[in-house]
Amino acid sequence: MRLRTTLLAAAVSAAALALSLPTAASATEGAFTYVYDDPSGAPHLGLVVDPPSHTCVPLREVASPYLSPAHSPHNDTASVAKVFTGPFCDGASFPLRALGGHASDRLKLRSVEFGG
Repeated sequence: MRLRTTLLAAAVSAAALALSLPTAASATEGAFTYVYDDPSGAPHLGLVVDPPSHTCVPLREVASPYLSPAHSPHNDTASVAKVFTGPFCDGASFPLRALGGHASDRLKLRSVEFGG
């Protein structure tokens, strides 16, 4: 009985310690913008704010292959943004540096991943 009580106390203490330790941030700070055209061809500004790190972020306005891809990305986040031609971080990719990396309207994208 004493052994079980000791093991239970040790397990509870370990869990409390693990929960009290700071964890790494799961998001990068800043904004990522891009331009997309609606079905009528009118341009709009897309925005991703404080995106998750190391997670694929499909650009919802252009995720469908029936829509024109987004273009003119601008990365004002604290992390490198890797943009992809496919909606699931697949296809060709191109990195944009943190804090100001950008590209022209010739770079087409449908998803992005932040990290690094």
